[in-house]
Amino acid sequence: MSQRIDLLASIANTIQDYRGGSLPRPIPDHVEHWVQQFDAAVQLPILQEIDHVLKKIYFSKEDVAKFLRGAMRTQKLTGDRPDKFWRSASFLDIQGGGSSQTDMLALFSEQLEDEHGFGIDDCGQGDEVFIYLDDGIFTGNRVRRDLEGWIGGNAPAQAKVHVICIAEHSGGRYYANTKIQEVIRGSGKNIDITWWHAIELEDRKTYSATSDVLRPTAIPNDPAVQAHVAAMRYPPTLRAAGNPGAAGLFSSDAAKILLEQEFLKAGVHIRQICPNLSAVQRPLGHMTLETLGFGSLIVTYRNCPNNAPLAFWVDAPWYPLFPRTTNTQTAMRRMFADLTGGDL
Repeated sequence: MSQRIDLLASIANTIQDYRGGSLPRPIPDHVEHWVQQFDAAVQLPILQEIDHVLKKIYFSKEDVAKFLRGAMRTQKLTGDRPDKFWRSASFLDIQGGGSSQTDMLALFSEQLEDEHGFGIDDCGQGDEVFIYLDDGIFTGNRVRRDLEGWIGGNAPAQAKVHVICIAEHSGGRYYANTKIQEVIRGSGKNIDITWWHAIELEDRKTYSATSDVLRPTAIPNDPAVQAHVAAMRYPPTLRAAGNPGAAGLFSSDAAKILLEQEFLKAGVHIRQICPNLSAVQRPLGHMTLETLGFGSLIVTYRNCPNNAPLAFWVDAPWYPLFPRTTNTQTAMRRMFADLTGGDL
């Protein structure tokens, strides 16, 4: 029992600043409430591996601020005069959904003020360098749509765009960059895109054997999961066992397999008890293509992406480890602020 108590406390300590410290307190009880939804025999192994993984890929506010300060000081990005570079750069605030970009811009502005004595409102004195900030690239659709709209509209004839994010999934970046390059060619503009990240995670189908996302090695012997898979138009892509991933996020392949199996079973169950979930909310996370789900375990202090397994974030009647703010809720808060001059 002491090991379980220690793990609950450790996980609680890692995620204590999630959404501004809004998790139910005491947080170890919150984690306990979540894990009790799984079969008793797997609760301790799940806690062991989640504790291990979150220590690597949960990004607290200080972690994000540290990454932004590091990017701010990267000579390969800024050259020999970082103050001059940032003064000339323009920061894009063009995200079509959610508030991640706005929040990242605010945090970057704080770090810039501390480092150089001016914020992003004092930048934009040049006309060729543009910064696109976000917390993560998952499927790549968000950054793709944002930049495609900008390139076809307000982008100048010549520009250098730096996409800076915390977590970058290689398949999502490849997809986004391919589509963005097509739009650039069609626009007749000369726009160069450079990608920067704190951590790169493998999610490409071709490299499933070394994927850093949850991609099961086998379909569980569970009637509900078996029925879910049988109803899919195409068989899901499975990975070969033996390698827990290129980024070293998991303690072992056996531990990763445990999470894949249990989160897949939980995700199918959640879809049954939460009938209002859309079809693209797959058991292992949001994915437009018909798959078992995206399977990312990245979480930041701001929010949990819907590309994470449903077991992480779906609310009542399931109990989430990371209660999630949706884009609809963010839009409502913005509308309220516009109408009243305040916020919810």
